[in-house]
Amino acid sequence: MSWEEELQELTTRGELAEAMGGTEKVARQHHFGKLTIRQRVDAIVDPGSFHEIGKLAGVGEYDDAGQLTAFTPSNFIFGTASINGRPVIVSGDDFTVRGGSADASIAGKRHQAEGLALELKLPHIRLIDGMGGGGSVKTIEMAGRTYIPRVAGWETIVQHLAVAPSVSLALGSVAGIGAARVTTAHYSVIVKDTAQMMIAGPALVDWASLGEVSKEELGSSRIHTRNGSIDDEASSEAEAFRLAQRFLSYLPNHVDELPERLTCLDPTDRRSETLNDLVPKNPRKVYKMRRAITEVVDEDSFFEIGRQWGKSIITGLARLDGISVAVFAEDPMIYGGAWTADACRKLIRLCDLASTFHLPLVHLVDCPGFLIGKQSEETGTIRLGSTAFAALGQSTVPFCSVVIRKAFGVAGAANTKPGAHHFRFSWPSGDWGSLPIEGGIEVAYKAELAAAEDPEGHLAEIKERLNRVRSPFRSAEFFEIEDIIEPATTRAHLCHWANLAYRALTPGSSQFGYRP
Repeated sequence: MSWEEELQELTTRGELAEAMGGTEKVARQHHFGKLTIRQRVDAIVDPGSFHEIGKLAGVGEYDDAGQLTAFTPSNFIFGTASINGRPVIVSGDDFTVRGGSADASIAGKRHQAEGLALELKLPHIRLIDGMGGGGSVKTIEMAGRTYIPRVAGWETIVQHLAVAPSVSLALGSVAGIGAARVTTAHYSVIVKDTAQMMIAGPALVDWASLGEVSKEELGSSRIHTRNGSIDDEASSEAEAFRLAQRFLSYLPNHVDELPERLTCLDPTDRRSETLNDLVPKNPRKVYKMRRAITEVVDEDSFFEIGRQWGKSIITGLARLDGISVAVFAEDPMIYGGAWTADACRKLIRLCDLASTFHLPLVHLVDCPGFLIGKQSEETGTIRLGSTAFAALGQSTVPFCSVVIRKAFGVAGAANTKPGAHHFRFSWPSGDWGSLPIEGGIEVAYKAELAAAEDPEGHLAEIKERLNRVRSPFRSAEFFEIEDIIEPATTRAHLCHWANLAYRALTPGSSQFGYRP
């Protein structure tokens, strides 16, 4: 007696699973510039580290003697792996098998992947291509019934957001539940040209008499990285994998750990003389805030998130003396750095990410306030701004700010974290108040100017008088600002703070769950 026959069947079934949708469907996947799911897994994880779970799941066909005659593998694969030596769960759709629809899927595999990531506190990388497990019309005939929509296991996906990092990559035409799985993550990327994301595809849109549109017109990377549904755009699948790997490098494996502190070869006392001349004397002239960020953080450590949307606020991750931090800064080149509704949404996500994974928050401040005007009112900027301010106040990590130039109005008050004691610095270019004097002087002195023989000359005298008392050094006399520093020394001050902040970090769950 021998188990040779069963072992041979095991080998055969494994080979059938690895064949995916067959030679023709695999060739079609490559024709459209896309890798297969197995190639994607191999590309993103450490070589040889993938241990597949549920490889033999699928639909078998048998002859009268009970012998297997054909096998269609499940169109979803998952397993454990490592990325840069760190354990992860990686899962993905196989578009070569029924385009990822539920009629070729084993739902239990998706539930198991999400459940293991939650219970084992592992980062989860989702490689999404197709319906992501949603049903097609053909499902009705196959099942012999229709079904009331439910998202089985969604609570597990949401719970995981508060436990361990999740990354979703849109790698093909993603719709329905697949689109929801892309957006319910800490970080998401879509591949330009070869991937699209949409609530429903062109055929359904046309059926609903909403016009004839292509997949690219409905859900291109340009659309969803500009409206904030997806964080970033990649030029290729390889770049998407690199972005995912780099994002994970700043975070701990789960909330009960602190982010790994790396060895820093960039001197903490490195001076940046260019910063002394970065801010123009003329308040109407702009400068490059990203230059300030990259000069003060560890060399090559700034990882920007969401560059194409909410552009008046720059957000991202970085390191200070090897310590992972979350950074946000107004961009004076976009609306002068004024907070828009989308910028507030972006800031809320960053604050929640920082609180969840114990990343100290750094704010480089140049804020003239909320964006004003009709469009700003129509987009509900003040409500989202209030939410952003609340998210900053609720954040559970140390905070530090450097006032680069402007800090005006309610939004400008984000130079402080409400209810907290923290480090705050200012450059000599710091300028603050309830509103810029340039915008309120003619209202405040309206009667006086009307009575003047030379209104323009009198206005110039008032401006000169006010400018003498708006110096940040006057504020420092009254301890309105704690420290005024030479811009070139900013890195040294931030690294000193980061080392103190790192000592104060406490592993564990945040006081509230992460909101996708």
